[in-house]
Amino acid sequence: MNFSAWSIRNPIPSILLFVLLTVGGLLAFERLAVQNFPDMDLPTVKITATLEGAAPSQLETEVARKIEDNLASLSLLDHITTTITDGSVSISVSFELEKDSEAALNEVRNAVDSTTDLPADMESPSVTKVTVQSSPLITYAVRSTRLNETELSWFVDNDMTKALLSVSGVGEVSRIGGIDREVHVDLNPQIMGSLGITAATVSSRLKSVQADSSGGRGEIGGNRQTIRTLGTVASVEDLKALAIPLPNGKLVRLDEIGTVTDSFADRSSLAYLDGQPVIGVEIKRSNGFSDTGVAAAIQAAMQDFAAANPDVEIIEAYSTVGPIIENYDGSMHMLYEGAILAVVVVWLFLRDWRATFLSAIALPLSVIPTFLAMYLADFSLNTVTLLALSLVVGILVDDAIVEVENIARHLNMGKSPMDAALEAADEIGLAVIATTFTLVAVFLPTAFMSGIPGLIFRQFGVTVAVAVLASLLVARLLTPMMAAYMMKVHSSEEENGRIMRAYMAVMKACLNHRKLTVLGVCVFLGLSLSTIPLLKSGFLPASDDAQTKVTLTLQPGSTIEQTDALTRQAADIVGKLPNVTRVFSTVGTASSGGGLDASTTNDVSSATLVVNLTPIGDRDRKQSEIENDIRQALAVLPGVRVEVGTGGNGTTLEITLASDDADALDQAGSALEEQLRTLEAIGAVTSSASLKAPEVQIVPDFTRAAALGVTSEAISEAVRVATNGDYSTSMAKLNLPQRQISIRVRLDPKNRMTLDDIANLRVSGTNGNVDLGSIAEIRIGGSPSEINRIDRSRNITLSVELNGRILGDVYREAQALTALKNLPQGVRLVEQGEVQRSSELFESFGIAMAI
Repeated sequence: MNFSAWSIRNPIPSILLFVLLTVGGLLAFERLAVQNFPDMDLPTVKITATLEGAAPSQLETEVARKIEDNLASLSLLDHITTTITDGSVSISVSFELEKDSEAALNEVRNAVDSTTDLPADMESPSVTKVTVQSSPLITYAVRSTRLNETELSWFVDNDMTKALLSVSGVGEVSRIGGIDREVHVDLNPQIMGSLGITAATVSSRLKSVQADSSGGRGEIGGNRQTIRTLGTVASVEDLKALAIPLPNGKLVRLDEIGTVTDSFADRSSLAYLDGQPVIGVEIKRSNGFSDTGVAAAIQAAMQDFAAANPDVEIIEAYSTVGPIIENYDGSMHMLYEGAILAVVVVWLFLRDWRATFLSAIALPLSVIPTFLAMYLADFSLNTVTLLALSLVVGILVDDAIVEVENIARHLNMGKSPMDAALEAADEIGLAVIATTFTLVAVFLPTAFMSGIPGLIFRQFGVTVAVAVLASLLVARLLTPMMAAYMMKVHSSEEENGRIMRAYMAVMKACLNHRKLTVLGVCVFLGLSLSTIPLLKSGFLPASDDAQTKVTLTLQPGSTIEQTDALTRQAADIVGKLPNVTRVFSTVGTASSGGGLDASTTNDVSSATLVVNLTPIGDRDRKQSEIENDIRQALAVLPGVRVEVGTGGNGTTLEITLASDDADALDQAGSALEEQLRTLEAIGAVTSSASLKAPEVQIVPDFTRAAALGVTSEAISEAVRVATNGDYSTSMAKLNLPQRQISIRVRLDPKNRMTLDDIANLRVSGTNGNVDLGSIAEIRIGGSPSEINRIDRSRNITLSVELNGRILGDVYREAQALTALKNLPQGVRLVEQGEVQRSSELFESFGIAMAI
């Protein structure tokens, strides 16, 4: 069927079709999410297990390896990545993209549930699917002159968090800094010794009496009632008077054996905005929502919330939305400019406003319906889709130009516009369709690339294909129909210009020397292909987002006070540098990686500075140059490892080594780190290899302990409760109207400062309490402060700041180093992160181009 002829004779249906497509496209455009890159529903599951006070080496043996072994047999498994810190195991299980996310979650949960022989005191591991973005969308700084720190922290946890979580698209809200209210019972060891009780005994008996419990069901007065035993007190004063039973059957008031105070938990994090103490609030969005849409909703909600709470100052510390909006605006401007230039070029060659209009109308009528297809396919307006539209904006008029030019030729033969349109459209219909599907065949295969690059380029390939097919629809239905009613015969034949005469001369020469022309094309193709190895390679280019990040890492065992002092010094140094507008500092958090690999861990010996820079248009220096200034300025800090840059997206090269032999791995990592520092024009080189963290080691004398009826479990419990309090889930609670407050029982701080204090701790035995020092050796030792594992082996990751260089170039230089070429036996190189995705990209792209 000749659709063009049908459209010429029946113009109304074609007009209505494109009116509907245009209206639908415009409505869809308003609803499309605006993001930096497409959302990716990666089949990744996170497992978190906590055992307070446990050392990483203990958790590796008793928890991590057991869970990893059960996960290893799961189908379509990609990587098992484990991070172990004091008291915490975090396992990220990533699958091949073909794996269904829900199936992955269920299989991982079943594998964890079937893991036996985990520590009895450990909470059940949590298993969750990753459904939120890894990096915060917006971070606020909160402060108040009326509320104290305890009140402000509760205000953030209760009021502000509720307001934020009610915003559609908000997936997670986290507080940084502030304090958690807690009741402290600081015991006097001398009094307890005289009474024959230990800290563990007091903690256990306090929990048994400070608890509400169910008591059955009654039928009093002809009605059914539940029966509860109300054993809790509601105030610190009541808690002080609480009677604690002694082993001899007598009772003692709690405040007679220790000091009971309404206090707060040990600080684990701090936050500063431009040197002033604040409480930070990080907000992450859920997958599937628009960055700009969620950010706008958050900002509107916070404006209303701030107006309702005038005593609290809420400041936007930093946001990742600004660069996204700038990228979106820049891409849209590029799209508009490309469209305008395409129309101008068409007019310069056609020199006929009617023909130019008929050709140019294909641009909006091809692009706007594409927005409708993007909306129906759940795409977004992001760097990839806008690049696709910008790339094809000049191609979209090609079919229309061919149709218009052929119709003009028939008009010049003396035919009427109607006959010229009918015959010209029928004459070249097959050629126009073949040209369009040739373009589709070139771009569409990129939508079927594998791996994470395939998830990104899927939207690229489909968007290009839909736009080109829409231009074909315009060229076959609308352009001939409009030409039949609008085009006129030129009054006189215009002579060919210089460009056309030159073009015709070249074409004549090529046709007269066909073999030579074909040979020249083959030579040109061969030379073009030979330059591929010379091209620089990487996954994503480094971007200038007017924002960077500084991570500070102190020696393991550093206190939060030491980290705080150095962080404030670093923030002061960075804040005085040119082109720096704001510094938001957090103590107790360590950020690593960027983009898809971003992660955050809690560590009081680490800190992060988020540095806002002058907008790109207001400065003449690149972000990489400013980052180098920061790196040099912070070199004066003693004993601190400094990493500058957001990580990922072409700013950092990460090389991962793995082995079951920890000593061989450490040696290989140290040798490679030393050689990487010799590479030219790079930034800092850092290693994830953990230094030894100091620890107090208690080695029981098993013979002596057995004779006194003391078990290792009793020793562990006595030391844990006396120095840090019981596990959080095992602590007694003080009930308040809206929450519960933990009651932490432990020795008075001044009685747990030295090894002698530890040695004097009382431990329960079958024949009474004994001093810990009489049944165990107490010494200072060391163990890894953090253990990283990948695919059931320990690993070390070396991070190289590229400092403006291309990832592929630096990686090739690194592969040539002897330390990497000659790895010790049992040590292997693991590709992950941007290196892995870059390899996947080139492999998949090569297949797509071959197709």
